[in-house]
Amino acid sequence: MNVPQMVLRWACLVCLCRGAFSSSTHKTHSRKKNKDVFLGENTKSKHGGRIDFKMKKSDSTKSLLIKSEQLLRIEDHDFAMRPGFGGAAIPVGIDVQVESIDSISEVNMDFTMTLYLRHYWQDDRLAFPSSSNKSRTFDARLVKKIWVPDVFFVHSKRSFIHDTTMENIMLRVYPDGNILYSVRVTVTALCAMDFSSFPLDTQNCSLELESYAYNENDLMLYWKNGNDSLRTDEIVLSQFFIEEFQPSYGLAFYSSTGWYNRLYINFILRRHIFFFMLQTYFPTMLMVMLSWVSFWIDRRAVPARVSLGITTVLTMSTIITGVSASMPQVSYVKAVDIYLWASFLFVFLSVIEYAAVNYFTTVEEMKRLKKGTMPASYNANQAMAFDGCFHDEIDLSPFPELPTTPNTDRTVAPRNSSSPADPPPTEGTRLWRRRSVRHNLKFIMSNSYMIDSYSRIIFPLAYLLFNIIYWCMYS
Repeated sequence: MNVPQMVLRWACLVCLCRGAFSSSTHKTHSRKKNKDVFLGENTKSKHGGRIDFKMKKSDSTKSLLIKSEQLLRIEDHDFAMRPGFGGAAIPVGIDVQVESIDSISEVNMDFTMTLYLRHYWQDDRLAFPSSSNKSRTFDARLVKKIWVPDVFFVHSKRSFIHDTTMENIMLRVYPDGNILYSVRVTVTALCAMDFSSFPLDTQNCSLELESYAYNENDLMLYWKNGNDSLRTDEIVLSQFFIEEFQPSYGLAFYSSTGWYNRLYINFILRRHIFFFMLQTYFPTMLMVMLSWVSFWIDRRAVPARVSLGITTVLTMSTIITGVSASMPQVSYVKAVDIYLWASFLFVFLSVIEYAAVNYFTTVEEMKRLKKGTMPASYNANQAMAFDGCFHDEIDLSPFPELPTTPNTDRTVAPRNSSSPADPPPTEGTRLWRRRSVRHNLKFIMSNSYMIDSYSRIIFPLAYLLFNIIYWCMYS
């Protein structure tokens, strides 16, 4: 075979290969085009004429986040260190808006508060160029990648950041590097309450903020707008009235780590007294006054007076137990304890008063039986169980006449001849005989009905005096 024939054959083979390759490429392109058209038609028919581009495009959120991180140059810096590391302390401003005071517990001595906590500081590492000088706002996903102040609540028992529907965290970055970091948090903190004047008390509680890792050489906490840094919504509490809400600041010293800046949210709570007046004081007063009714019941009505006294004593015990169950077990006396136990003492003394009256009456009757002044048909046991009015027997025997002489009809010999210097009493002058205490006691024992008469006056006056002193001291 000569050379021209070989060249001709190779040329034919090349042409055939090009035709086959071009035809296969054309078929593949047409098949892909038909598939795209088919998918587009299905998408239109499925979504009502709207073309879904999610099959052609990737998620744009990730790309935007990557662009924001590139704009803030997050990967170029080590945000494990604070801004200006090695230099002066970084100032961090704080302002708080109290949303609500959820609960105040006397038993646990704590309170629960929901608030918006906002931090202000400057981090030059997050500065970015902007032609419109507008800030950029981010959520909790970017907060985890930068440095934020580690502020915590001192003496807190429980706290959490709200996460419905997302974490309630906001980060706003300005072009010059200024940062606003806001978080919505609920915290339960300790409040050292003093119940010595309960329920006429005023409690002073405070929520304390402090940096956990950075002392005053690295971080300086301060109120952003002074006294205007603490704002509150209209807060209504069931048992307390908020008298004052104010911020303050100070320093806290720890022996192992040094001095730390500390911010205080102080609020003064004054307790509403009307609830306790209805639940405690008024029922107690009524029980004490009810115990005085026995002074007007006849001393022979043993069942009536005993049952009345026992009922009032048991009711006072129930009131004291109910109040103690709702209070912490403190080791000092509260104002309500003084009132309740003093009232209980008045009720108890009314029972003791009837016991004394009953005893003296029995002794008096036994003496009369021995002297024979009682009628023969009198039965002491029946008289003790009698439920009604009883009138003492009155001895109407005439007084013995004084011996008289013809010359001395209207004259009486002086009692003491050893003192002739004393002038005789003039006409219209009444002689008073001073009685001893023992004689007065014998007189009261022999006339036991007088104990009830005196008790009707002494008990109310003494209780009224106690109330005046009590309310003047604690109100």
